[in-house]
Order: sequence, then C-alpha cells, then structure tokens
Amino acid sequence: MRVLESLRVVEIGGIGPGPFCAMHLADLGADVISVVREAPESTTTGHLLNRGKRSVFADLKSPEGRQLVLALVRDADILIEGMRPGVMERLGLGPAECRAVNSRLVYGRMTGWGQDGPLAPRAGHDNNYAALSGALWGCSPADARPVSSFALLGDIGGGALYLMTGVLAGVIKARETGVGSVVDAAIVDGAAHMLNLALSARQRGVVADQRGHSIHDSSPFYETYVCADGHHITLGSIEPQFYALLLQVLGLENDPDFSAPGSQWDKTAWPRRRARLQAILITQDRAHWQQLLEASDVCFGAVLSPLEAAQHPHMQARGVYSQQGGVLQAAPAPRFDGQAYPVQTRCLLGQDTQDITQSVLEGQGVWRSRPLAR
Repeated sequence: MRVLESLRVVEIGGIGPGPFCAMHLADLGADVISVVREAPESTTTGHLLNRGKRSVFADLKSPEGRQLVLALVRDADILIEGMRPGVMERLGLGPAECRAVNSRLVYGRMTGWGQDGPLAPRAGHDNNYAALSGALWGCSPADARPVSSFALLGDIGGGALYLMTGVLAGVIKARETGVGSVVDAAIVDGAAHMLNLALSARQRGVVADQRGHSIHDSSPFYETYVCADGHHITLGSIEPQFYALLLQVLGLENDPDFSAPGSQWDKTAWPRRRARLQAILITQDRAHWQQLLEASDVCFGAVLSPLEAAQHPHMQARGVYSQQGGVLQAAPAPRFDGQAYPVQTRCLLGQDTQDITQSVLEGQGVWRSRPLAR
C-alpha cells in the first residue's frame, strides 16, 4: 500500500514550492490532479515536479474553468494554490467558494510572505524569504557574503515541506471532525521555525549573535576544507570522541596544540588550528580523504555535485538517484517499512485535459483513489 493512496489533491499549477508539495504527495501515493492555467511554451516545463500527477488545462478566468475546479474540489481532500493573497478570491475560487461545495476540504495556501502583514502583497523569491526570516544569516563563513542554497532553504525547507505538514494535519482533523481548514503556509514562517534548533543552541551559548564566533562558522572541527584537486570536504567532529578520533586519524593525537585537555573549545586557538588542518588536508585530493575518513566516525562528508552524489556507493546502494528518460532525479522519501517507492513516470502538462473535462461534463467520477470511510 502506498501510504497516501486514499488522498485526493487538486493543485492549482504554479512554480516552486506548491508544485513540489503536490509532487511529494503524489510520490507517496496521493491522487493528484494539477490544473494548469495556461499552456506553456513547452509541455515538459518543470516535468520532475509533474511526476505522478494528472494534468488538465483550464482558464480560471472563465466560467468553464471555475466550474471545472469546483467540480474537482467537490470530492477532493486538499486544494493547493500558490497565488498572491486575494487572487483566488478574485477568481471566485477562494476558501469560501471551495468549502461551500466541500466542507471537509483542506485549503492549502503557499506564499513567501504569508496571507497578511506589510509584505504580503509583495513579490519575492527564495533568497529574499530566507534572508528576512533570519535563516540566511549564518549560511557562510563570517568573512563571506551569505549565499542561498538555491530553492532549498526557503522554497522547499520553509515552504513546500511546511505546506505538506499543514495539509496532512488538516486532513487528519477533517477525517476526525468533518470540518476542513485553511492552511496559511508562509515561507518566512517555516524558515524561521527551522531556526529553533539554532535558537536552542544560542540559548546554551553554542551559537553566538555575532558572525564568526560559533561552531558552524569559525571552529576548525566543523568546517569545509579544500583539497589538492580543488574539491571540498566537510568535517563535523563536534563531540569529544569524534574530535579525538579526527586527531588520531590525522596524526595529531600527540600534538600539544590540539590534544591538551579541554583545548578543543579554546576559541582563541581556532583560527590557528583551522589553518593547520587546511595545510594538512590540501596535501591530498578529495578521493584520498574519502577513502581514509569515510571508514571512520570522525563525521565526514565529501562535497559532491548531484551528478557525483548519484555515483556514490552509499547513494547507489539506497537507490537515492536514478535516470528516468535521461533526466537525473531523486527517489521519493521517506521510506516506510523498509521499502523504497519507485519513481513514477513524469506527466506532460495538460495531457489529461480531454479525459478529465469530459468526465466532469458527463458527471462521471474523475478520481482514481477510494477515499477512507468518513
């Protein structure tokens, strides 16, 4: 059984986190119909985010397009939309109109700034949301400009995954009470919420309020280093046992600058030790350090591109990446009962327009999944 196979989802097609959330739901078995507002130049646009979905073109500004969406919503569990605040209301497809035909509907709203607040009507992108939420602040060495991990920190981490949490929680409530919810998933909210681990560390003095004074941006044992071939590796030897093992593997266990009791946390020595570790690590290429350090518990990871990651033995053993139609993509996650889900075939935008619109016009059911008893 695919864990979400009883779930019916209507996605109002867009870009970024909304389609990713709908893809994630489809990956886990949900029956997803994506309503695409207009035909793009290429029907394969964003095809990885379309996988596992059915897709129908509809002009939401027309009475026919509006009626199509309401017909789909009538028997759906979730609607996902990523318009600016007020747009769906102006189309006559806001929460009030949709829940009037289905009181159990969970209406998921994906935005960057949220449904209210001074910036709610403004445009933005991943790096803007991550920056304002505080999440971008620590994403670099102290002497470098903060750089966004493109689309991950905001759109996916603070956006799509929080939207998914919200709509699934809403479905649980709806199946228990018969009443749906409106989920306001703002990227700034989610990205800020992800900082609670760091804020907890700040409370304990591990993370400082000034750049360059915390473990993640100044210590020699939690750092990224360049190798002889120009590639990079990471060390995360925070705990004393892992730090001691790192010193042993690198032949520094008897070096007084590293091995004196309690000296690991002497911040005045961190710049000097970081320079010494860099001098050691740059003498060999990345492959050498992978062979030496991956076989230990020093907390090590080579910095790999997605193409390189797909070839790593660990990732291959777990089947994390695959080539589908010549396109590299990652497998659905997480896994349940030790089983990995197969990657579904991708969907061409609008490919189900005729079948779905005809079924709606004839009053036939369009959903493949059987809903749970309510």
